[in-house]
Amino acid sequence: MTSLPSLLGALSATIQAHSLCKRVADIETREFTANQFLFKIRAEFANKTTLQVRVYFNRGHIDYAYQLFADTPLLRWDNKEEFRSIATYPHHHHDAQGNVQPSPLLGDPVSDIRMVLAAVSQFLATNN
Repeated sequence: MTSLPSLLGALSATIQAHSLCKRVADIETREFTANQFLFKIRAEFANKTTLQVRVYFNRGHIDYAYQLFADTPLLRWDNKEEFRSIATYPHHHHDAQGNVQPSPLLGDPVSDIRMVLAAVSQFLATNN
């Protein structure tokens, strides 16, 4: 069973361990029941960008959004149920130009965050 403390702790620790991360802060945490909760965390990166992670867990179903931004949104991954034509529906990725593309994320935040951090690192390395 997934719990708020275990999932929040795992994601925070993984992000904090990333070489670009300066600090991680809990922005919002709500536990409705043991099987329903949400949280939002933000990580400040050394290059003046921020990664925000939002997870809503409801009886085994997870809605997520990962967004890298500076003054404007740069990258985003989420599983909002739109863009039905995307092969990886409902998982999709918004690039820096606002284009919507298939996403490799599967809705498991513990493994997905590693892919997000790798993509963010690559994006920042090629766009700075």
